Amino acid sequence: MIGRLDLLALDAPDIDRLAEFYADLTGWKRHVEEPDWITLINSAGQKLSFQLAPDHIPPQWPSAEHPQQVHLDLLTSDVEAVAEQAVRLGATRLGGGETWQTLADPAGHPFDLCHRDDGGHELGIYAVTFDAPDAAGLARFYADVLGMELRYEGEQGALIGDDTWQVMFQQVAEYNPPQWPDPAHPQQGHLDIDVEDLDAAETKVLRRGASRLPGEGERFRVFADPAGHPFCLCLPVEPDRISA
Repeated sequence: MIGRLDLLALDAPDIDRLAEFYADLTGWKRHVEEPDWITLINSAGQKLSFQLAPDHIPPQWPSAEHPQQVHLDLLTSDVEAVAEQAVRLGATRLGGGETWQTLADPAGHPFDLCHRDDGGHELGIYAVTFDAPDAAGLARFYADVLGMELRYEGEQGALIGDDTWQVMFQQVAEYNPPQWPDPAHPQQGHLDIDVEDLDAAETKVLRRGASRLPGEGERFRVFADPAGHPFCLCLPVEPDRISA
């Protein structure tokens, strides 16, 4: 284990609107608010953030030319009712089946509403799901980095998880990776991974197949995983960034 998964961040040109959409849909609370960054948190401690990207080019699912790259799988006890609520809040229906619905949020990011069998009422995160040309290989990379167990591996994809998060990887034949920071081939979202030592963590992820990308600060560095998805290694957030 190199670090702990802290959050998924989605790019958007209007982060306040997107944060309001997900907060109204899920009931999750605002946790961090800055001019270019907003974070929601749910009762399980999972965080969903929104990063300001004024030149954001939305995905056009299922187009391979403008791919989704990453999406949320959300659990609900009433898929259709929540889908109708999401549409009222500004989402767009993209497809669906007997136990699931695919929608796009107001920034164009697809997300899935999936039926939950445990009787829970809160809208929860089943998994953060990444597109990949080698789902099993990418699952092994993140399982090693995040210290998660491999929970499923098959022809269509793989699933890893721990006590808080699950991350899924779906096999995509015509995979088109992001080329961040090129705005013509943008990322749609990224993971923030908390580590204790940036230098040591960088050495370890590079050895496992990650690549260093431009962009860093005092408390974070940017990388691409073996499939090209950007992710950040971060020192844990300081308490004064967190909203009351």
